[in-house]
Amino acid sequence: MRPRIAVIGVGGAGGNAVNNMIAAGLTGAEFMVANTDAQALEASGAEKRIQLGPSLTEGLGAGSKPEIGEAAAEEAIEDIRAAIAGCHMVFIAAGMGGGTGTGAASVIARVSKEFGILTVAVVTKPFQFEGSRRLRVAEAGIGELRKHVDTLLVIPNQNLFRIATDRTTFAEAFVLADQVLYSGIACIVDLIVKEGLINLDLADVKTVLSGMGTAMMGTGEASGEQRAIVASEEAIVNPLLDDTSLKGAKSLLLSITGGRDLTLWEVDEAANRVRQEADPDANIIVGATFDEALGDRVRVSIVASGMSRSQYQSQPHAAKNDVWTPRASSPPAPKAKANDYRMRLSEAIDDANGGAGSESEEAWRARGSVYITEGPPQLSPLGHATRGGNRARSHEEQPLELGQEGPRSPTVNDFPPHAQREYWAKTGESAQRGTPPEPPFVYQRQPEATSPKTSLLRRLTGGALGKRSASRDAQLPKHSGSRNDTRDNEEQVDLPVFFGRGKR
Repeated sequence: MRPRIAVIGVGGAGGNAVNNMIAAGLTGAEFMVANTDAQALEASGAEKRIQLGPSLTEGLGAGSKPEIGEAAAEEAIEDIRAAIAGCHMVFIAAGMGGGTGTGAASVIARVSKEFGILTVAVVTKPFQFEGSRRLRVAEAGIGELRKHVDTLLVIPNQNLFRIATDRTTFAEAFVLADQVLYSGIACIVDLIVKEGLINLDLADVKTVLSGMGTAMMGTGEASGEQRAIVASEEAIVNPLLDDTSLKGAKSLLLSITGGRDLTLWEVDEAANRVRQEADPDANIIVGATFDEALGDRVRVSIVASGMSRSQYQSQPHAAKNDVWTPRASSPPAPKAKANDYRMRLSEAIDDANGGAGSESEEAWRARGSVYITEGPPQLSPLGHATRGGNRARSHEEQPLELGQEGPRSPTVNDFPPHAQREYWAKTGESAQRGTPPEPPFVYQRQPEATSPKTSLLRRLTGGALGKRSASRDAQLPKHSGSRNDTRDNEEQVDLPVFFGRGKR
């Protein structure tokens, strides 16, 4: 039964490493990528693609925030489990210091360990020109990842300057860094899958890598005379790893690959040269395989573990992590809603900003004496949830400082003019206000005249009718009678003149 080996590239840097290995023609492993960036997933040539945080990031990146990458991986936890279920060994490639790789790599490693899978992580650290904060984020991510993997390899990007020249392009430098992961995977695949003189299986690999912590991988190729010794020396010295040497290694996996002309003497030379660098009591497992594609060259690959790493015990940024605090490593619920991840994300951001728990006393003060604070929803007396609970409160106005003017009370001069006149008329304070005000306007109601009842037609015409017929009424004879009708005193309306007024 052929073991199933998976290589998962997490984030942008991990996805690029997987693409470079696919382009190099590495076989014997399944390639997967996991990213929050949907566009980067579309451009990947991996067989399996895992979209992290589809509801949280909506296809965008993590914005260099590890807490978002962690929450995005938790949201896609079921997809991760389905992808790696049944694997015998998982390689995780990621770049530390960003958002997705830093936050999501530890979640994927934790899931892999829950299945009992042999888990090896190969990660990179930022360049120095990327700043100290990004380096602290990377150290925090490495510290969290170390808890969930069997073996960890760290490649500082700054070490690329050890092998790069003034003509080495930026892309070529990262291909050299990805070569470390490539050589480690190729070494293990060659020992397990390919035909050889000394065949090994997955159990031998687990003996070397299971629970060994920091590891070292190296490979070298040479041809001509003493090709086995030259290839071994190249494999021993790996300038890209994080100040890790073969000195003191407790477990060592050595793979020697060549054509059909590979001799037993050359195998012995290569193994003895490597044994000189390891611990005298080291467990050395040697495998020798054939690969006709190498021609007259010999390849020596080393996977060593169990080296003492005093640097990690005295890491300057490990004691104080002020950039990212990973959440507790407890298995999440199988299914959860996006709002749950947003809530945990908010808590993670609060913790990263120095929050000391849920009862934060940070408050925003509006103009006046109103303070608005954030808090969990609480039930109001009417049964409705109110934001902030009893912590949204109003404080008394703080005392003014010396020399600071307080708010001015409005005076009479601030009133509208008519209000000022009315005020001065009632209080008699106009003489004390400097400029004498204008005399107030007093409305005097005219006494009503005792006129006879006005007809409807006269009220409609405003009393303007009947003037032309005044002389005509004087010529009419007056009726004599005992009864004096009030309508006799009304002016008669000349209807033809009234209705024809608009035509003139």
